[in-house]
Amino acid sequence: MPTDAARFPRSSPYWPVISHPQLRRVLPGLTVSALGDGMALVAVTWLAIQLAPHGQRGIWIAVAMAAYTLPSAAGTVIFGRLLRGRGGAQLAGWDAILRASALAAIPLAHIAGVLTIGLYVVLLAASALLHSWGSAGRFTLIAELLPQRHHLPANAVLSTIGGFATIVGPPLAGILIGWVGPVWVIAIDAATFAALALTYRLALPANDGPARSESGASRTAGFAVIRQNPALLGLLVLSLGFFFLFGPVYVAMPIHITDDLHASATLLGAYYTAFGIGGLAGGLVAGYLRRWPLRATTIGIVVAFGVAMLPLGLGAPVGVSLPAFALAGFIWAPYMSTSMALFQRSTSTTQLPAVLAANGAILVLAVPLGTMLGGPLVGVIGPRPTLLLCAVAIVALGLIAGAFALSRRSVRTPGDPVVTEVSASR
Repeated sequence: MPTDAARFPRSSPYWPVISHPQLRRVLPGLTVSALGDGMALVAVTWLAIQLAPHGQRGIWIAVAMAAYTLPSAAGTVIFGRLLRGRGGAQLAGWDAILRASALAAIPLAHIAGVLTIGLYVVLLAASALLHSWGSAGRFTLIAELLPQRHHLPANAVLSTIGGFATIVGPPLAGILIGWVGPVWVIAIDAATFAALALTYRLALPANDGPARSESGASRTAGFAVIRQNPALLGLLVLSLGFFFLFGPVYVAMPIHITDDLHASATLLGAYYTAFGIGGLAGGLVAGYLRRWPLRATTIGIVVAFGVAMLPLGLGAPVGVSLPAFALAGFIWAPYMSTSMALFQRSTSTTQLPAVLAANGAILVLAVPLGTMLGGPLVGVIGPRPTLLLCAVAIVALGLIAGAFALSRRSVRTPGDPVVTEVSASR
């Protein structure tokens, strides 16, 4: 009888994903593009520093980072009527084309000598307009190509690729920026998106026909679907609260390191590296959760994450809080995979792109809004109490969500529509 080791990797939940005849041709392009985006995290801010007036660097860095993400929320509404009902590969491909074109215009403007901080921000904003639709397209593609039991492992593959790029991309960008400058790192990012767009075009069957739209479809149809489905609305509220409450951590952490611990940026980097490594490990584990009840697992992740954040807020020694922060990253990582699997199983593939784009448009605002709250909050109560407040609030959010889910199940009558809590193995 073959052992588990002998059956690996075919016994892995990831095998049906990486061996799928179409997905396996797309995954290398997604990996390269994610690595380019990981490098852009550093390059976007560094180029803003070089282009901005000396006394306004802080403002323009914030504006540039916002421009690289937030316009996707507007793009969800602006292009809702045009893109609703399109196939996953088509949506993801169009996002990659726009990203490649807008980002490539930055080094071209630099060569022409016309790149200003204002033009730079405009091009960054243009590159982000279809980002929510592109993300929705990737998860829709999974729902189109794979049976439901493989959705969670496939989502975990995408999350793991992103986690890997977040760890490897920034230090690689630092090396390349020192060698050729940030504008050419952005050029590399543009090239990776161009390669991804070409991959979607060549690796997947062409599907350029008319959108599979429903009568009366509107720009905000995805929001309407979520609003009318209590399970999806509850999931969106949970995610919004989870991400929003984590936002102040980005402000409190560096001040806690410098003021409370009297340490350098090296320790801050160690915390973020530990979180990233934990997240990468958690992403790999996520695929093995497919037999767990997904809704309960998703809520449990929120509670467990808040508990793992408590040592930071309680002022535990670095030897305790650093591993705890790594554990928090490990717990955080499966959240996107499980929540996306819930959307994929609760929505038809026709409605899924619009629903996921609407979900992404709202969530992209959550962390920035929480980060904005972090500034005055740290000023009023201090960095460590802010970390403690965030941890306690996240635990409370998860417990409230769990109590609400249990109450909905207890009051359901035999004649009610059933939203069955099942595992991802079906």
